[in-house]
Amino acid sequence: MILKLALIFFSLGIIPAFAQESSNPTLAMDAISIPNADFNVVSRDAKIIPLNEIHSVSWQVTIHNDLVYANPNGNAVVRFYDSNVDGKFFEIGMGSQPNNKYWVAVNIPDDPGYVVMTSYQERGWVPEGGPSIIAYTDRAGLTVNNGQRIVLSNLDVETFALKSYSVWGLEGSQDPPAIHSGVYVMDIMSGNPTDNPLLFYPYVLAAGMAGLIAILLVTKKRSS
Repeated sequence: MILKLALIFFSLGIIPAFAQESSNPTLAMDAISIPNADFNVVSRDAKIIPLNEIHSVSWQVTIHNDLVYANPNGNAVVRFYDSNVDGKFFEIGMGSQPNNKYWVAVNIPDDPGYVVMTSYQERGWVPEGGPSIIAYTDRAGLTVNNGQRIVLSNLDVETFALKSYSVWGLEGSQDPPAIHSGVYVMDIMSGNPTDNPLLFYPYVLAAGMAGLIAILLVTKKRSS
């Protein structure tokens, strides 16, 4: 019953929101499925691939990692490059079982260079858990959720417009393959909210639905 009420709430709100999205000329989307073999390279050999659109002002990247790792030292790392400053990027790294390490790093040329902003050597992400979500706005900076919780909040990276990306997974060129099989999918959405305040309404509504479910569960527990 609780789930049905939440779904009704969600469906009533999200339909008009999507109807409004097409009116925003700044709306841009990319859906990218990365071949698992692309991760079996070291970072210096990774190919930089341009996105179909440049995502600026306000954007969100959702990462679904369903890869099957080939060795316990293997990683799946994606780097996103800025269109404004050469060599400026941020990366999200997700290690193999059993440790499931997870890190977020930023590279700003010259100063301060490459810096790991947050790192979890164990239980940094859950393969069966939710997707990793990276959100950015010019005003609020960069926020990262590892699929379980927010691990980095409102990091100031100045302006950052997504132009391209690369992936890698080997720490050394002589290492065995990092990835055996599976899929790695990235969904990217961006736009200028001032042109359409409802642009990111589905994400706000999803958070509201989660809150509604929590309230209903607590109410049910107290009444039982």
